[in-house]
Amino acid sequence: MRTVQGAALDGLKARVRALAERTGLPVRSTRGAPRPHAGPAARPRPTERAGRAPRGGAPLADPGPAVPPPGAGDPGRRTSVKEPLRRTSADRPAGPAAALAPSGPPAAAPTVLATLGALLTAAGRPRPRRRPGGVRASAAALRALRARHGDAPALVRTRSGQTLLVLLDPQDLRRFYAEPVSVLAADPPQKCRGLSTHEPGRDADGPGCARGEQRPERRRMSADVLAAGLPVHPAAGPILNVVAEEARHLTATGTLELVRARHAVNRAARRIVLGDPAADDDELAGWLTQLRAEDGRLRGGRTRAARSVHDKARARVREYVRHAGDDTLAGRAARHAGPVDTTDPDGGVDPADEARLWLLAMDAVPDTLLRTLLLLGAHPCEQDAAAAEAAAEVAAGRARGELPRLRACVRESLRLYPVVPDLIRVTRGETEWRGVRHPAGTAVLLPAAFHQRDPERVPAAHVFVPGRWKNPGADRDIRMAPFSHGGGRCPGDQLGLMITAAFCAEVLRGHRITGTRPVLDPVGPLPVTLDPRGVRLTLTHR
Repeated sequence: MRTVQGAALDGLKARVRALAERTGLPVRSTRGAPRPHAGPAARPRPTERAGRAPRGGAPLADPGPAVPPPGAGDPGRRTSVKEPLRRTSADRPAGPAAALAPSGPPAAAPTVLATLGALLTAAGRPRPRRRPGGVRASAAALRALRARHGDAPALVRTRSGQTLLVLLDPQDLRRFYAEPVSVLAADPPQKCRGLSTHEPGRDADGPGCARGEQRPERRRMSADVLAAGLPVHPAAGPILNVVAEEARHLTATGTLELVRARHAVNRAARRIVLGDPAADDDELAGWLTQLRAEDGRLRGGRTRAARSVHDKARARVREYVRHAGDDTLAGRAARHAGPVDTTDPDGGVDPADEARLWLLAMDAVPDTLLRTLLLLGAHPCEQDAAAAEAAAEVAAGRARGELPRLRACVRESLRLYPVVPDLIRVTRGETEWRGVRHPAGTAVLLPAAFHQRDPERVPAAHVFVPGRWKNPGADRDIRMAPFSHGGGRCPGDQLGLMITAAFCAEVLRGHRITGTRPVLDPVGPLPVTLDPRGVRLTLTHR
């Protein structure tokens, strides 16, 4: 007896088969084998035009410049590809690499223009719900691109039509971080959430992934207030006391989830930045939550409702700053900033804007905290060593706040699951990469997540190995960029590490993680993505 669902499915199959007969497209069975057709499908298909996609297939790239290998011919001379782009089933690579298609013969140029469907759907704008296999396909596509065309920067085209110059070699990463803003900068500033903050956007509402036009006085004040480069912040005593008090919310029950982690961390963030009176300001917390959500939807400017929330949050934060104590970040910022003319946007650095920026930047601490504790729960030996360090830290005296082992665990968590997976900058003028000239306005992509977990160049790339960060030179490893490098390095990286490690220590000092969800393999490769909303930890008293 046929069901209604079966009849509907048969009808859908019939319509698909009829459409295939009219268009000449093959119909694939559930096993992936092409089903033969009669009639129009048997006729040979016309040659597709270059730059257009076959019906039902991935879009083909427009013809790009044919680039000679480095050192061959005149690097300044540019020619164009005359051959139309044709791909047959025999030429198309299988697996994740099928998302990448060369614009010409592989030997024609080390820099290619290709489609990048599996790599990036909308570069620089991470989706809030990414499919679990998305990043894995992206890494596979990048490895396939590098294996086929070498380490030279590859010019690719996304499904959205954006063209990007993708950096595949650590040699180019060093230049990416070293270039000044006048050569390589964000335009417009790309916004992201970070463990700490650096280079805010144009209205100072969020930390910038890439370097923007930040005034020197703002940079100097941020570096001084956040104690850039110092492992232990000068105000570590008051900050760690706040963390210890708010961490009680994390262990109030036998389970720890993201909602509880966000509640505790956000309360601590308001106290650290603005002072104790801001701890219970739920209205300000709601406004900041709306601003974070709005930043993910911004396309060409704020809405009127978002602007209203922005103004109310700024006024409330400015009120807290006026009464902030010297042991808060806002109080330290107010001491360094001169009189602020609120009617002149360029009249000086407003401590209230910086304070609001620091509050928004700490939004990633709960995610990193949960991932770090989850990884420690899956590795009992590392968890015991970290708990021993947390217990000994109580009597550390002036060295309180260092926690080198726990900091290494936090860094390793950020290596495996970076807050900012991709960095995008735009060239301000004509630039040359590996003997190939690119015009002004070229978007340059540094896939940080790919380089940090590249199994060809990073030992144990998919395994939790916090010991790798004990090497004194690990922080300068150009492949690892949890806080960026060079002039765009986050000035609050050490403060962010101190706060996150302190929260981990407070949990482990009196509790053991005895159960985790999801369950991770302690010796096998870790998953590529790890959504903190699905993390649940079971805590028991030691």
